[in-house]
Amino acid sequence: MTRIIAGRAGSLRLEVPKAGTRPTSDRVREAIFSALESWGAIEGARVLDLYAGSGALGLEAASRGAASVTLVEKHAQAAGVASRNARTVLQAWQGGKAGAAPTIDIERHSVQTFLDRELARGEASARWDVALLDPPYDLDDAALTENLTALAPLLSPDALVLVERSSRSPEPTLPALLAPIRNRAYGETVLWWSELA
Repeated sequence: MTRIIAGRAGSLRLEVPKAGTRPTSDRVREAIFSALESWGAIEGARVLDLYAGSGALGLEAASRGAASVTLVEKHAQAAGVASRNARTVLQAWQGGKAGAAPTIDIERHSVQTFLDRELARGEASARWDVALLDPPYDLDDAALTENLTALAPLLSPDALVLVERSSRSPEPTLPALLAPIRNRAYGETVLWWSELA
């Protein structure tokens, strides 16, 4: 079972795709969002969740006060699950008085196609404050680096980037525009944090 841990939609259960995704554990999601909240990076933020799967990472951000969340998932079944989960999370705002509901968009594209399209828009493109990448563990380092290279120009000046990888995967190769902040291991999962250089 996957659930929203905290915030306006806290404890809501989320649907997960039947196959093809690897949901981030509650323990790791709590570590991610404890870090982001300690840095003051979630409230009012524009969040980009790449390789979104069920949308659990981005929707956790929405529950905790992000202004907008974009979920990017190329697989039809997983994108459908993310869309249903987004509707479930947004229902937590109905009838409430605790601020406006976030905007949640689902983009059914490959990550690289989505980022290349945003880059082609130039100055009109969105600038994200937080980018969360939880790619399949079998995604090779060159493809991840290509993603990060395309992502960097789309970030706001104080943006934070998280890459979640297997402890057996190599350290992500960052493009020149990104600088590492720290990394933390949680069992088989390693969280790699970076910011604009």
